[in-house]
Amino acid sequence: MAKRDYYEVLGVGKTASADDIKRAYRRLAMKYHPDKNPDDKEAEAKFKECAEAYEVLSDANKRQRYDQFGHEGLRGSGMHDFSRMNVEDIFSMFGLDDFFGGIFGGGRGRHSTRRAGPARGYDLETTVELSLNDIANGAEKTIEFTRQDLCGECGGSGCAKGSRPGQCPTCRGSGQVARGGGLFQMVSTCGQCGGSGQIITNPCKKCKGTGRVPKKRTVNIKIPAGVHEGQGIRVANEGEPGRMGGPKGDLYCYVRVKPHEFLQRDGNDLIAVVPISYTQAALGTTIDVPSINGKKALKIPAGTQYGSIFRIKGQGLPDVRTHRTGDQLVQIIIETPTKLNKSQQDLLREFAKTENKHVSPKSASFFEKLKQHFGNN
Repeated sequence: MAKRDYYEVLGVGKTASADDIKRAYRRLAMKYHPDKNPDDKEAEAKFKECAEAYEVLSDANKRQRYDQFGHEGLRGSGMHDFSRMNVEDIFSMFGLDDFFGGIFGGGRGRHSTRRAGPARGYDLETTVELSLNDIANGAEKTIEFTRQDLCGECGGSGCAKGSRPGQCPTCRGSGQVARGGGLFQMVSTCGQCGGSGQIITNPCKKCKGTGRVPKKRTVNIKIPAGVHEGQGIRVANEGEPGRMGGPKGDLYCYVRVKPHEFLQRDGNDLIAVVPISYTQAALGTTIDVPSINGKKALKIPAGTQYGSIFRIKGQGLPDVRTHRTGDQLVQIIIETPTKLNKSQQDLLREFAKTENKHVSPKSASFFEKLKQHFGNN
């Protein structure tokens, strides 16, 4: 399924300011928030769609690439795979834990209390473009992308050399804050420290205290034969590093099929639309047709009609699970000549004199009925 325009997703114009985009995202995130729409898969999907749009439009560099090249311009940028991400991770990514905790109440719901501790890194997604030949035979592709990796200067701590994090003054190291009292006390993740209980007082100059820096990665992936458009290929441990020593996420490479000049895919079958002349269709012939393995000879029997379909066994694509190979279907279209010399015109006129009687009785019957219905006028 094609992705929607990110501006359309957030309901803003292309000239919207960063504040406008943030307000639009917060408004939609509240509308589709899982705590407001329990067990509503459609609302959850829209919530994640909004988060994906916000990730791009809130980042000046990604927004510029998107404005210039559209979704295609984000290839290799290490986009997060929001479809596989937990809702609480989305809150944390955009620093909205405290914002949503205050609205929906930190003490209720599965998204409310997020305690500090090791956590798996975010999954990333990118695309890999394949030809039909790649799909037919399998391939090995080199993928380049950018991910947020651990800062080499501070080792991912975010602290300058020789310094350590200090205790968060807001939660006093607990990672959580409480609001209200008695039976109605609400607890939510601390907005200042993000639940870690610590804050960085002397940040690393290279990563500015984030502990992460953009890093280009190059990986080789094996593409199994028979993959389909939109199918994801998982590359383990190539996502972002985990929090507090947690394991890395994964990279998902989604397949995009490059259009073929002559062939179209239908499941595991391939379809070619081939033009022939009127005389070839009427008298029969043998023609060369394009296939995944080069040209193939195909016998056209006399009297072939427009739209006739011929099957070439075993010239399709392999099934990714069973490895059985599909067929190639050749659909015939008959081209009407647009320029005839005098000799050709005379021959056709002679043929037309006999056509209604001996060649096309169905046509003759049709025109006889037409005359009877409307008369000779």
